[in-house]
Amino acid sequence: MWLMRQAGRYLPEYRALRADKGGFLDLVYDSEAATEVTLQPLRRFGLDAAILFSDILIVPHAMGMDLSFGVGEGPRLVPPLVDGKWEGLTPDLDRFAPIYETVRRVKAALSPDVTLIGFAGSPWTVATYMVAGSGSKDQGEARRLAYRDPAAFQALIDRIVGVTVDYLSGQIEAGAQTVQLFDSWAGSLAPSEFERWVVAPTAAIVGRLMVRHPDVPIIGFPKGAGAKLAAYAAETGIDAVGLDETVDPAWADAMLPPGMPVQGNIDPLALWAGGEALRASVARVRAAFDERPHILNLGHGILQDTPVAHVDELMALVRGSQ
Repeated sequence: MWLMRQAGRYLPEYRALRADKGGFLDLVYDSEAATEVTLQPLRRFGLDAAILFSDILIVPHAMGMDLSFGVGEGPRLVPPLVDGKWEGLTPDLDRFAPIYETVRRVKAALSPDVTLIGFAGSPWTVATYMVAGSGSKDQGEARRLAYRDPAAFQALIDRIVGVTVDYLSGQIEAGAQTVQLFDSWAGSLAPSEFERWVVAPTAAIVGRLMVRHPDVPIIGFPKGAGAKLAAYAAETGIDAVGLDETVDPAWADAMLPPGMPVQGNIDPLALWAGGEALRASVARVRAAFDERPHILNLGHGILQDTPVAHVDELMALVRGSQ
């Protein structure tokens, strides 16, 4: 068991460190601070895995876009690539160096029985931010560009694939034992577009990583994929698939390849609520995946107003002390 966004704003020790160090990006690029943030939930909860404290937009930052996080705002990437003009970007892959140093530091601090997970954003999701310059409700700018000029959009996706493979490979060489691809906006695409912009790029990354690191498992998390989840699991080559909270776990168990490990999919709001809602969610998910390997997790990240006591409650439920 581990929890998406297990290191973050719901923890008082994180908020204290953030107040001391400054902005979010300052934390990410400060290897000492990022190591501390990564380890904080392990100290509190004794989880089975640590996930690198970083952000999916480190990749476009390294590709030459200016990245910032305003107070109380989401990320901003400049210049937005809505017109497909990314030829002028100047990559600086040295920006990955402090991330790799964080991985090395965390790996050195972990006990041998705790897994270190690296991660990156999947190309479609990263591209939506690069094209719009920020997050959006329906990823409309990227979807329009993909329809209007698919060759140009393919060129952008291909660039992201190449950089992402190098980035994840660098994390693995630094000590990550598995990696996860976050496709947070996979659910916004029509089926044919999903095949082209989610399945195909993911398969390309998985195939290249398997050549470099054949023994490192890859978890794919296509949030919102719904009925397209089965095709994603079967066609991308991933070793395990993450399920968001909207997926019926019994349906997923019936539709996914036999024996494929699944991760998920407790509703983050059930964790926020605690009590009977949490107990019912845990029981439902564990029962559905009783016959296949299962990494218990949330369907998305921990909400920032989640009581820490509810995470303690979840740990006790899973460990059988309640």
